Amino acid sequence: MSTDARNSTLRDGASGGEEALPGDLRMVRTLWPVLLASMVGLLPFTVFSTYLVPIADEAGTGVAAMGGLRGLGGVAALVVGTALAPFIDRVRKEWAAAGGLAVLGLSSALGASGDFLLLAAFCLLVGAGTSVLNPALTAAAADRFSNDRAAGRAATLVTATQSMTAMLAAPVIAVPALLWGWEGDLLAVTALCALLAFVFRRQGRDKPVPPAGEGQRLRYLASFTALAQRRGVMPLLCVSVLRTAVFMGYLSYLAAYYDDRFGLDPGLFSLVWTLSGASFFVSNLLTGRITNVEHPRFGTERLLVAGLVAALVSVVGFYFTHWLPLALLMTALHAAAHALVAACAVSLLVRRCGPLRGSALSLNAAGQSLGVFAGAALGGAGLGLAGYPGMAVAFGALVVVALGAAVLVPRTDDRAKHAPPGPA
Repeated sequence: MSTDARNSTLRDGASGGEEALPGDLRMVRTLWPVLLASMVGLLPFTVFSTYLVPIADEAGTGVAAMGGLRGLGGVAALVVGTALAPFIDRVRKEWAAAGGLAVLGLSSALGASGDFLLLAAFCLLVGAGTSVLNPALTAAAADRFSNDRAAGRAATLVTATQSMTAMLAAPVIAVPALLWGWEGDLLAVTALCALLAFVFRRQGRDKPVPPAGEGQRLRYLASFTALAQRRGVMPLLCVSVLRTAVFMGYLSYLAAYYDDRFGLDPGLFSLVWTLSGASFFVSNLLTGRITNVEHPRFGTERLLVAGLVAALVSVVGFYFTHWLPLALLMTALHAAAHALVAACAVSLLVRRCGPLRGSALSLNAAGQSLGVFAGAALGGAGLGLAGYPGMAVAFGALVVVALGAAVLVPRTDDRAKHAPPGPA
């Protein structure tokens, strides 16, 4: 089937009706290159984190110095993601994804050298590449479907795939590394990136240039203004930044907490990490489906608030419990709550931003990079000043602010909008 025929099958605008919501399997068959690329995009830093000690030995430096290079990627992601946000909607998103993959492939090849300076370049380029790749992939997935709810579901499938990859990537890359080492892993990532970049380059060639819609008529700075004027976009971006700060700050000290309070060694703690990752993946996957059905039982905005309430209860309760089963329950609940909030935020951004969704998703990703740094710093400050109760206060306060932002997101009556018409 040709690309035009496939697009006409997916879109029903020409017939005057709205595209029916496709099933998950149909979406996966349609989006498989996007989903595969979203998995590959997480691999470079996963290899770097998993093999940090041997990489530091190869570079002739300490683990602390080598680990500090990871922060360069976050800075690059924040700067590049914010600076290039308006351009995501002005080019073929498949070509933007191909460019991001090319940068990731180059960075992985440089990292495989083991040289300290080239590893610094690796971290910078991975951060810059993913800041373009991830929003381009999410927006490209959403653009495959004309129905706003189908678009939102497609975007959350990308984020669910990324969360699954984050949970499984470490053991997956460890097996081939037994044969060719961490250098071979990075070179394999280079090959995968090159192949996928070629695929996306061909896909983008078969598609027309984005129409001269709102995102293309606006000048650079005016694009940010237009996004700010979209209903609920700024509060949603605020929720996303704060949520990321809480969750990533919490994860930064999770191993130390379980070791200090319950005496779990790294082997046993890996099961806790799996529990958290599995909870996040399942919740993200299910929420994406529930919030994007034709006749939703609950408004997405209400689920967003409910998820933040659950995050507040779980993160505060977690630091005050001394019973391991309850701590594990709070760990699972906290991960599931954050996945729910993340899926709701992405769905709402995709559905509300229309032709500016690529820019919105790029700013969302850049804000999350900022949240990673802020969460780790604030959690460390709370721990240093008042121990685990201090962390509970710090993270709890961030969730309360996020709740305030979520309340400012204007609601839409989804059930009335998508209800079947009554008798004339």
